[in-house]
Amino acid sequence: MKGYDLVKEKSPEHLPQFYLAMATIRMVLVLTVIGLYTWFADNRDDAIQFAIIFIIMYAIMMVVTLSMRH
Repeated sequence: MKGYDLVKEKSPEHLPQFYLAMATIRMVLVLTVIGLYTWFADNRDDAIQFAIIFIIMYAIMMVVTLSMRH
């Protein structure tokens, strides 16, 4: 993770803000993908299942990422 290493090297006191900014960007992207899929999906049940799976995958990714860094 180049961004993490760069912030840690140059300005370690800004690491919490960096984490928050990156988490916010990822959440916006996840919600955008879910929203677009829901908008264009023909079947509402498929859209709900997709959203649930996508959010679960995002949560697992966050847990794995945080556990690797700490």
